[in-house]
Amino acid sequence: MSLIVILDDRGTNRRILARLAASVEAGAEVMPFSNPVEMLEWMDENRPDLVITDYRMPQMDGAEVAARIRAKPNGADVPVVVVTAYDDPEPRLRALDSGATDFLITPVDHFEFRSRIRNLLALRRHQVRLRDEAQDLARELESSERSRLALIRESRKSLGQVIDTVPALISATDRTGRLVLVNARQATQANATAPELVGHCLARMVGEARAAQSLAADARVFATGRPVPSFEEDVLDATGSRRTLLTTKSPLLDAEDHVTAVLTTSVDITERKRAEERLLFLSRHDPLTGLANRSVLAERLEESCARPEHHFALLFLDLDRFKGVNDVLGHQAGDRLLTEVAMRLSEAVGDEAMICRLGGDEFALLRPGMRTPREAEGLARRLLAALEEPFALPGRTVSTSASIGITLFPDDGDRADGLLRNADLAMYRAKAEGRSGFRFFEPPMDRAAREALQVEGDLRLALARGEFELHWQPQCHLRTGRMTGAEALLRWQHPERGLLNPGSFLATAEETGLMAPITRWVLDAACRQGAEWSRRAGGPIRVGVNLSPSLFRGGGVLELVEQSLAGAGLAPDLLEIELTERDRFEDEAAVLKTLGELRTLGVRLAIDDFGIGYSSLLYARRLPVHRLKIDQSFIALFPGDRSDAAIVGSVISLGHELGMEVVAEGVENPAQLEALRTLGCDEVQGFFIGRPVPADRLDPGAAEARACRLPA
Repeated sequence: MSLIVILDDRGTNRRILARLAASVEAGAEVMPFSNPVEMLEWMDENRPDLVITDYRMPQMDGAEVAARIRAKPNGADVPVVVVTAYDDPEPRLRALDSGATDFLITPVDHFEFRSRIRNLLALRRHQVRLRDEAQDLARELESSERSRLALIRESRKSLGQVIDTVPALISATDRTGRLVLVNARQATQANATAPELVGHCLARMVGEARAAQSLAADARVFATGRPVPSFEEDVLDATGSRRTLLTTKSPLLDAEDHVTAVLTTSVDITERKRAEERLLFLSRHDPLTGLANRSVLAERLEESCARPEHHFALLFLDLDRFKGVNDVLGHQAGDRLLTEVAMRLSEAVGDEAMICRLGGDEFALLRPGMRTPREAEGLARRLLAALEEPFALPGRTVSTSASIGITLFPDDGDRADGLLRNADLAMYRAKAEGRSGFRFFEPPMDRAAREALQVEGDLRLALARGEFELHWQPQCHLRTGRMTGAEALLRWQHPERGLLNPGSFLATAEETGLMAPITRWVLDAACRQGAEWSRRAGGPIRVGVNLSPSLFRGGGVLELVEQSLAGAGLAPDLLEIELTERDRFEDEAAVLKTLGELRTLGVRLAIDDFGIGYSSLLYARRLPVHRLKIDQSFIALFPGDRSDAAIVGSVISLGHELGMEVVAEGVENPAQLEALRTLGCDEVQGFFIGRPVPADRLDPGAAEARACRLPA
């Protein structure tokens, strides 16, 4: 029956481990302890077969517990298993150095626990049995020479059969260094047989160098009469492969308790050591690219910042349009692209800099010795050039670029976290200015980031407090003079800064992921207002809402519109969804499908700010829209400017040829109005027609001419 000790200061863990230990084999006795001092005192009078201890405890950690067990006369060869956390390899290494036999990673895998504990108990029983058999043999040999010779033959045969079944390398040497016992596994390791080795010096089996080290440890056992703590040693097996052994040396005693030989037991832990090395590597490297990870960068930055006389550059790099590769081609292609990018960056800088992957598509580069912006600029341009060539992925060739932020030490900060944050801010500025470029950190970026953080916090509160409101700008038909619709324009009634236009906060909303909930609020509020107007005298009018492209990235736009219409009771043809022509959609096929579904639902679609994008005609032809809204920049100098007049006339003709209505935005005077009427424009919108006002100040049922301020 095995006696297993459980040591853990937490009751829940102690009970779980105790139940698991009791289930390892029938009749196993479990002794739980919460206090390491009490457990060690108990061991003064008792000898357990196995000790399982938690690493982190208030009074002493698992490494110290293992060391104290090894110091006890009855604990030198007791297996000690340390339970520790998966993401922290250093405590496991320290525990093993202190004498622990093995470790388990928490949360403990039950199958692995039972398998490891069962094997250790089996090995322990073999060791105890071997020791007892050897000691019995030594005592019996003293009785008589004739009996001793007979017993030697018989006992050695039995003993040989026992030790040959043990999954360990076992041998014993006398005071002269000659082998008196070798099991089959040890002999095979030496490329020999046991009879060929017994009676010869240890060097014949393990070589001169290793024999010298082993016999030095044997000398300590002969001198003290006590085992030596387990230790690791690297050896070459018969094939020349390097193996790691966990070796224990114990005394073999005669009837008068004199040490007659030293028993050496070695367990092959090569695979476990490789797993530990892999674990240590993964704790400091990115598993996908093999680059150093964020923790290594933090260490190097701290070390570098601690030497103010040194200079270095820190570059923060973020890939452009990487999300599109992941979304369209899948994560496997995205991972391949990240691996290829890491290889190119590494080749571009060689050994002169350390490159880290921080996560996602973010990389950092630490270059010691850089003093000037000119040097850092050259490095940044080299990195950008390394990414210019398209990447050949399975079944597809893709291109990518990067946005890079640069900080210099000590000019841009003297702390690791501050430098990394400043490089991040500079990278975002580079991305905002068009991507595929770099920017150096400047103090105003920090102020802007703090202001954006404040705006983000205020925006979240604004949603919760209901501080948003809609203002409405009327749209009138040029032929009838009747108000046909109104565009919803978002305003924020800030408790401290007053009424804010969207230009002061929508960019922050996009960056922080708040654009989607804000747009949902606008859509719901616009539909409710449209439904209220439709119930008044004068008839319904169309309400226009601009949808952010970020809403399409998340999907579910059709369902959202359906819910808003149903919740407000608004007819679909009274809602107009406006898409800004300069906005580009990452997955255009999915957006076209959604727009087609919206049109089938009956919702009207319009292209806002038409004419200022890079591909206006293509955009108008591909999207299933009802109306084009001419950007106000073309109306500002119209009709006096010949170029703008030609563009406006062409857009009106184009829209009509495509079966669309055309709306002119930014109409501010009678001359513009009359010229647009002459060109056949359908509707107008602008300050001359009506400024944006709250809903209670807009009367869709007013007299036609007065409602739109059109000449009679």
